[in-house]
Parts: sequence; C-alpha cells; structure tokens
Amino acid sequence: MTLEATSPSANYGSTASNSSFYAAMRILPHDQREAMFQIYSFCRQVDDIADSDGPRDERLAALQEWRNDIDALYQGHPPPRLKDYVASVKTFGLKREDFLAIVDGMEMDVPQDIRAPDMATLDLYCDRVASAVGRLSVRVFGLPEEDGIQLAYHLGRALQLTNILRDIDEDAGLGRLYLPREALLHAGITSNDPNRVITERALPKVCQSLTQRAKAHFEKSDEIMNRNKRRAVRAPRIMSKYYHSILDLLIARGFNAPREPVRVSKVTRILILLRYAFI
Repeated sequence: MTLEATSPSANYGSTASNSSFYAAMRILPHDQREAMFQIYSFCRQVDDIADSDGPRDERLAALQEWRNDIDALYQGHPPPRLKDYVASVKTFGLKREDFLAIVDGMEMDVPQDIRAPDMATLDLYCDRVASAVGRLSVRVFGLPEEDGIQLAYHLGRALQLTNILRDIDEDAGLGRLYLPREALLHAGITSNDPNRVITERALPKVCQSLTQRAKAHFEKSDEIMNRNKRRAVRAPRIMSKYYHSILDLLIARGFNAPREPVRVSKVTRILILLRYAFI
C-alpha cells in the first residue's frame, strides 16, 4: 500500500517509486487524487527528516513537531503546512492515529539505526510505515471498512517486505539491516553488522523466508481486491502488480552477491496501467 513504505526501504523519493505512485494516483477523481497527494507529501516530509544527516536529537524534535501539528489539525487549528488537509480529513474520515503511526514508524530509525530487528519489531515497523499509509489510502479509495483495513494490513506488508528485499545493499550502506533476527539465526548468521551480513553465503536462505512472507501477503491482498468493486481498487491494484513484478525479478535474480539492481521495464509498467487503470 502504499504509497510505498519508508526509508530508505520506503523510497518516497526514488524515481521508480514516484513513477509507480503517480501513475496509480493520476487515474483517481480530483478529490481523491488531491487527498492521496497530501498523504504522500506528509509521508515524504517525515521520511526526509528520518533519513537526513542531521543530529539525531534534532530529527527527533522535528518529528515531534509533526505530531504536534497533526494534533492541532484534529483540534480544529491546522498549522499552515496542513491547512489544505482539512477538507480531505473531513471528506474521507482520515484518522489521526494513522498519521501519528507513520511518524512513529519513521522515528524507529532515528534514535539508532535498525539492525536485525526481531520479527515482532519488523512487523510493527511495516505496520507503521506501510500499513498505516494504507489505512489512510483505503478510506480515500472508498473501500468498505473491514476489507479496507485488511487490504492495508496485507498489501502494506507485501510492499514493505519487497522494498526491504530490493534495498538490502542500499540499506547496508546507511548502516541499516531490516532482515529479521530469527531468519538470520536460522540461516546460521549471528552478526548484525549490515556490511558483513550482505556478504554471507547463507543470505539467500534469509531472503527466501521473507519472499515467501511477501508472496503470502500479496495473495491475501488479491483475495480482498477481487471481492471489491474494480473501480475502488484500481490504484492499489496497480501498486500491487508493480511491486509483485519487482518481487518476481528479485526471485529470478537471486540474492547471492554481487546483486544487480532490478527494475520493472517500461513496457511492463505500461501493460499494468493498460490492464488496470481504465475500468
């Protein structure tokens, strides 16, 4: 769901992410499109804080300012940078707790870089930086409450796990390692040093368990979208197909070093749009 989930795994600023996001959102009616761009802008701004090179205490303070501004928005006193959000919050019933969860997720990388979190922590991270974005988004798309929450749960995790698998080397360059501790230990990897882990011969075994988890979430999200009106799930469907294509490319490439970056071809992106955008 996402919008794509966080930093750098979320890639709110990458060209590929932007192209997939904009392609999916441009097909929406005006009010929905504006709301989605507002959600994206919010995610991008807090993500930029978390990923900046500034002192950690300054980044924590800047994220707290965003929490204060969200509180002010919902108290009826929106700060200048959130004034345009008032109509979207009211029209689509966007929840304060979902905006705050996104900030909390971005903050998980700030006090210290995430390195080999346990599975429960990784799942919480995925929920905050991806599924929370999804919970905001499905309200904009107009899905029924229960199915919308479940779609956000599964598709958010599918997209975020795909991001993590795609960005293993990039994350290591930033001192981060999102692969879960349990999977590393099961593969016989005891280090949590990102630059050491990415050279381990057993790394593909770790990645295989995450690919299976991501595929299961994609399957669940497909089940939910299949039982809802096609027009209501056009945008999440495009995002899902785009990211499932990335996952397929990663599986085909494998995870042994050296790992070449994978990119969805322009032809594939166009075919996804042609199939799912015009309904």
